[in-house]
Amino acid sequence: MEIATPLGPARVLTTEPAGQVVGTVVLGGGAGGSVETAPDLVAIADAASAQGWRVLRVEQPWRVAGKRIAPAPARLDIAWTAVLERLRDDGVLVGPLVLGGRSAGARVACRTASAFGAAGVLALAFPLHPPGRPEKSRADELLGAGVPVLVVQGETDAFGRPEDLAAVLAGRPDASVYAVPGDHSLKQNPALVAAAALHWLSS
Repeated sequence: MEIATPLGPARVLTTEPAGQVVGTVVLGGGAGGSVETAPDLVAIADAASAQGWRVLRVEQPWRVAGKRIAPAPARLDIAWTAVLERLRDDGVLVGPLVLGGRSAGARVACRTASAFGAAGVLALAFPLHPPGRPEKSRADELLGAGVPVLVVQGETDAFGRPEDLAAVLAGRPDASVYAVPGDHSLKQNPALVAAAALHWLSS
């Protein structure tokens, strides 16, 4: 399904459960790949839909247009917000709403969760800082989500290791970090990523 946004059409891939919908998960992609092929997003869509969740993967307009460089964060938010508003108006966002995504998509979810009344944020490979630049922290986005958060982070992620994220979220009982083998791509064990996400969704 394509949805018009101020920045051009976005694409939404829907994975429906076989039976009754227990809630909706909306996932955004990272700057380097498609939501259609990202192993972690595909694994979560399959696992969550099997447990009754409607999973919507949102391809941002710049990706749909075939561009190689992502726009500034504020522009990502504009398109994402337009998609969520359309989905909400169409009655697609059934039950508890969880926003999330990988890398840049996780940042967008954190920045918009409160505005859409999300029950939680599923942050995959949250880019806490650019590689080698810990002083350029994006901790304020993570801390500002305003809802329960699960971060699934690769043990060797150059954008922030699990212990770095755990330090940022220390003292936040509604936030947790799950470490998995591998780097920022989360490609090493997508099934483990999905299992961690599903356990959190179930709780």
